[in-house]
Amino acid sequence: MSLSESLPRSGFADRIPVYGPLARAVSQDINLIFYLLVILLTVLVLAVKAIGLAALTLAAVAFVPVMFVMLIWVTIP
Repeated sequence: MSLSESLPRSGFADRIPVYGPLARAVSQDINLIFYLLVILLTVLVLAVKAIGLAALTLAAVAFVPVMFVMLIWVTIP
């Protein structure tokens, strides 16, 4: 290994079982994030078909922290 080669990151985020490989894959191919959004939307639609409105309620409750952070981010001067 020469000095010009970069070493792989070994931070805490890379050790999380789902996030680490996903973050590395997105950094290599940016189109992957759009495929993941389509997959998540499909899973949500299938959950609504199987469970009903409870699936939408659970998705909305899970999205509350994201919206809270986005509202704080927008209001920062």
